[in-house]
Amino acid sequence: MNITHLTPDAQGEVEWPSFDNDKKAVVTLGAFDGMHLGHQAVIKRVVELAHQHDAFSVVILFDPRPAFVHSWAAKHEGQEPSEEQIDAEALTSVRERLRRIESLGVDQVLVVHYILAFAAKSYIFFLGRLTGKLGMRTLVLGQDAAFGKGREGDVHHVANLAAATGVFELDVVDDRGPGEVRIPRDFKPEMPAEWGEPTDPLANASKAERRAWSKKHQAKAMRAWSSTNIRYLLAHGRIQEANAILGAPHAIEGEVVHGEERGRTIGFPTANLGTDIEGYIPVDGVYAGWLVDGDKRWPAAISIGTKPTFSEKTGLNERVVESYCITDDWIDLYGHKVRVEFTGFLRPQVKFSSADELVAELKRNVEETKRLTA
Repeated sequence: MNITHLTPDAQGEVEWPSFDNDKKAVVTLGAFDGMHLGHQAVIKRVVELAHQHDAFSVVILFDPRPAFVHSWAAKHEGQEPSEEQIDAEALTSVRERLRRIESLGVDQVLVVHYILAFAAKSYIFFLGRLTGKLGMRTLVLGQDAAFGKGREGDVHHVANLAAATGVFELDVVDDRGPGEVRIPRDFKPEMPAEWGEPTDPLANASKAERRAWSKKHQAKAMRAWSSTNIRYLLAHGRIQEANAILGAPHAIEGEVVHGEERGRTIGFPTANLGTDIEGYIPVDGVYAGWLVDGDKRWPAAISIGTKPTFSEKTGLNERVVESYCITDDWIDLYGHKVRVEFTGFLRPQVKFSSADELVAELKRNVEETKRLTA
């Protein structure tokens, strides 16, 4: 897979590459945050059609996420985020998205640095560039896709443009998954109060109860296969539901640093991640999962907590991620870039009355982790 990074100029113009004058391209575009099953369905269709028509399969990947750029600008008088700012709401890093895109057999990925001037271009202008420069014969979109100035380039408008010009075709993929879910507007992370994996509060609710819940929480309809739904699930400790949509365990990455080493004093030394963590950190609590260092992986009980320290990079309080590897061997991971994968929620963060009580609970967490990662 060939990766090309493109930066628009001050007017939002991009120097699109030319692949082959004698070969067309099948294209899709988006942020693809999380690379969930819906995203995978769209990209698999791109690869399928490219093979059918002997064309290039092309993914245009926006970085940073458009939602992050527009949200930041709205809160900072139209200014764009600097490169130092961390998008704490992003489910996955660009590197992780590229890794998963490559696994699907894509030929070309164009990583476009998303800026407001680029966003201000109309979808008609944008599609004209893709057909003229990339030789796009087919554009593949999910059902709710929208791009261009004011997000006017939805499936309806793009289909009309394709029919009117005859220059390219539009292929729409069903990327919605098992229907819709209801998600509270402006939801905040909320740590579960009970031990064990949380369940859907609407799982066995009647229609009347669903309406009452939706009204109380000002919930909005959202397709099940969506980055927003995954973020909502992770923010409430519902790891297994999130993983089902992702098609893989949710993961974060960071460098192992020296911590306060309190775990070592009670027989549970942990690998602590530094403050520059890539990926969406689930809500505070204790989780079962894996710690991965290159080709080595260990079952791990993972603790997440929040410090009172505010981070200018993320706009949120700093988070603490500690992983206790379940192994008989001593592991020195200081300075290593590691991956933490989540398989299930074990319990909320609670204060224990004694060190003995804490140790007993940690032992239970280890046994539950072994079961969930068996």
